[in-house]
Amino acid sequence: MAQDIKPTRSELLKLKKQIKLARSGYSLLKKKRDGLILEFFEVLKKAKTLRQELVAEYKIALEKINIARTLEGDLKVKSIAMAIKDIPDIKLMTKNIMGVKVPKIESSEIKKAFLERGYGVYNSSAIDEAAAAYEKVVEKVLLAAEVETSMRKLLNEIEKTKRRVNALEFVVMPRLGKIKSFIMLRLEEMERENIFRMKRIKAKVQAK
Repeated sequence: MAQDIKPTRSELLKLKKQIKLARSGYSLLKKKRDGLILEFFEVLKKAKTLRQELVAEYKIALEKINIARTLEGDLKVKSIAMAIKDIPDIKLMTKNIMGVKVPKIESSEIKKAFLERGYGVYNSSAIDEAAAAYEKVVEKVLLAAEVETSMRKLLNEIEKTKRRVNALEFVVMPRLGKIKSFIMLRLEEMERENIFRMKRIKAKVQAK
């Protein structure tokens, strides 16, 4: 039944434009994928560093709070913690990495001076050292949250872009290429048939 299909030159031109567009899109998506992968590894490096720093700061803070609990007792540590009312003001915004929206966390000052913590003048340096240590932990937590969420969003975008690249490379462009080959073959056959028909008509006219 394929022999009954009669494509036109305009259809071939339209198909060639589609192929050109697909190749252009494929090239752009490959560049985007490669760029995203580079960005991902940069963010991954930051995430690993921040994770190590967070663990180290948390260990220090844990040691400090245990010292404070030993010296002052759990009840006093808890009552002082309850007295702190000024919590950080955190704002969640976004920034753009190669077209991918990733989070940007901004907050009010985490580290506070001795008198800004809200629990008044207290004669134990252990409490202040523990408070300062946990303020550092909170800073690292916010940074890690921003970076690790960015990493996950970049990874999702990389996977999505890879699927589109593969679809163009292994499905769309080969299919368009086959259709182009078929149309060109049919046009050549139709041209030969037309030439043969014209020769027959010419021969009949000359015979008369």
